[in-house]
Amino acid sequence: MSDHNGDDDGAPQSRREARESTTGGIPLADEAFPAFDTAAIPPRPPLPAEPVSAPAESRLDTGDMGAIREQWRAARDEFGTHVSHAKDQLDQANERIKQRTGRDLIVAIGIGLAFGAALLASLLFNKVFFVPFALAAALLGVYELSRALRASGRRIDVVPQLIAAAVVVLPAYFLQVWLVWVMLFVAVAFVIVWRLVAQMVVKDGRTYGDVLSDAVIGGFVQIYVPFLAAVALILLRQEGGQWWVLGFIAVAVAADTGAYAAGLAFGRHPMAPRISPKKTWEGFAGAVVVSIAAGVLLAIFLLELDWWAGAIFGAAILLSATLGDLGESMLKRDLGIKDMSSWLPGHGGLLDRLDSILPSTVPALCLYFLFSPWVVLF
Repeated sequence: MSDHNGDDDGAPQSRREARESTTGGIPLADEAFPAFDTAAIPPRPPLPAEPVSAPAESRLDTGDMGAIREQWRAARDEFGTHVSHAKDQLDQANERIKQRTGRDLIVAIGIGLAFGAALLASLLFNKVFFVPFALAAALLGVYELSRALRASGRRIDVVPQLIAAAVVVLPAYFLQVWLVWVMLFVAVAFVIVWRLVAQMVVKDGRTYGDVLSDAVIGGFVQIYVPFLAAVALILLRQEGGQWWVLGFIAVAVAADTGAYAAGLAFGRHPMAPRISPKKTWEGFAGAVVVSIAAGVLLAIFLLELDWWAGAIFGAAILLSATLGDLGESMLKRDLGIKDMSSWLPGHGGLLDRLDSILPSTVPALCLYFLFSPWVVLF
């Protein structure tokens, strides 16, 4: 029978009550488990500071962001409207110029700048690079002129014309000057004999006058394009000749540009209505001012000449360029065409751009031997 305390009601004891009843209510002491020291507890680290919220006035709500986006879209649309309006105005101005002059101004400027850059590079780096440039221009000019003459009913042999043109142009830079005249004579005789023999083989009943005209015109092609290109190469091979080639081309282009701008702005009185109705005296006056000014500037800063020599240079190139332009216009009117070809948008054909440059080779070469400080006279 078990013993029970007097206050025991028969309920089971807990572990703590049993432990206390065993030790008399005194907790166990063990040196391995020292008393708990509350001072040894490290302090609690501070909690992270809560972010300070911006004032309600500085916060942008969804409505404000939407307003900013709308303003940006409005500014973008307004800029696009201005760009479109400027483009429309440019197109309208270009159309008016095209109706008046028959040229697409924007395309013409782009192509002109590209050709000008290639020409300038060929003369500045090494003048021998200008030789293939001149040969290609001469061959293309001969091809255009031959095709235009054939379209008008003339019998022009294209392949013999191209062969003869190469024979005339290439010796001008690499051989003696007198050989250029020999090559010109050979080329003219070659195309004329070829045409006569070809006519004898065909026997199509063409009249004697037409056959003679075909032969003479074939010789004229060699003189008009390859020979004048050869004169430019004769000038190029001289000491400092690259600057003179660059100079006379620059004056011819300046004269053409000045005539175009002045005629477009002030042109009222036709210069030669039966030959070229769109050329005016006002345009010619603009060409005079621009070409003489260009000649003076080139003489002082490029050709090492006095200003009065530059004025003579500009006036001479202006005269030859104007006569060349009118001469080609007369030829095209006789052939019943507007342009020699349509290979160069905004310009027509290459020969339409060379009409004022090719005849200018002759006065440029003459003035070189007259004025140039590099000429050595024996």
